[in-house]
Amino acid sequence: MLPSTLAAKVKPAAPRRPEIMLLANYAQEIRRLSIASIYRAGSGHPGGSLSCSDILACLYGAELYIPRDNPETDNRDRFILSKGHAAPALYAAWAAAGLLPVDVALSLRKLGSRAQGHPHVVETPLAETSTGSLGQGFSVAMGMALALQHMRRPVRVYAMLGDGECQEGEVWEAAMSAAHFGLSNLCAIVDYNKLQSDDRNATIMGIEPLNAKFRAFGWAVHEVDGHDLTQILSALSVARQEQGRPCLVIAHTVKGKGVPYMEDQPAWHGSVKLTREQAASALEALQTGANLITELLDGK
Repeated sequence: MLPSTLAAKVKPAAPRRPEIMLLANYAQEIRRLSIASIYRAGSGHPGGSLSCSDILACLYGAELYIPRDNPETDNRDRFILSKGHAAPALYAAWAAAGLLPVDVALSLRKLGSRAQGHPHVVETPLAETSTGSLGQGFSVAMGMALALQHMRRPVRVYAMLGDGECQEGEVWEAAMSAAHFGLSNLCAIVDYNKLQSDDRNATIMGIEPLNAKFRAFGWAVHEVDGHDLTQILSALSVARQEQGRPCLVIAHTVKGKGVPYMEDQPAWHGSVKLTREQAASALEALQTGANLITELLDGK
């Protein structure tokens, strides 16, 4: 069921079942490629990559306007992964959508690879800006939205933040500016998995009440289950209709979603080296066949 704040505003048509099934398969593929690339790299951030996979599937599978025959057109929608450490999921989303060769996505963090540990605006296709230093990507997204508004272009800008990232002061400067300039072409999404590098957000530095804080800054705010594809799509649809103010989607997620031994465990945030047994177990949990597991992990 949609949150009352969302349902009361508009009742968008429910996505058709075949579309939801396709997006669910897309999200699974993002998770599989993320695990495989992190294993091959020998390091990476699995927890936050898995938690945001359903959101990325909805964005790249249904929401963003990015022509496949001309993905760099000026009229494309912009997406910035402000939580740049989830780059494995971003590369996987591009690869699963045919925007990036799969072998490039699987070359994560390799010397000379375009798929570096954080998105790089020069080396990485479709990266709108380099991200990694938390808070900066959101600020760039705000600036892009402001410029596009001045140019009167019908282009939308999306930014995905981590919940731990919301502890950065720069996030709140951008939030204040976006509301001041009435950037209804800006939609931010918080991957709210409640964990960060060392522990739970509430232990490190609590960010609640996140909803009320953004509302106080002048944003429209909606909360959804970040693993319910219908809720995500509906929230994005509502955000697209917003006038005169930016919109935030708080997506409640589970860190490490889809891999039981990783779920809701701070230890799997990042800087981890997966053993082959751990990677294979994760892929099995993601309903990956034995032959595909061998192909993804061993390149055979």
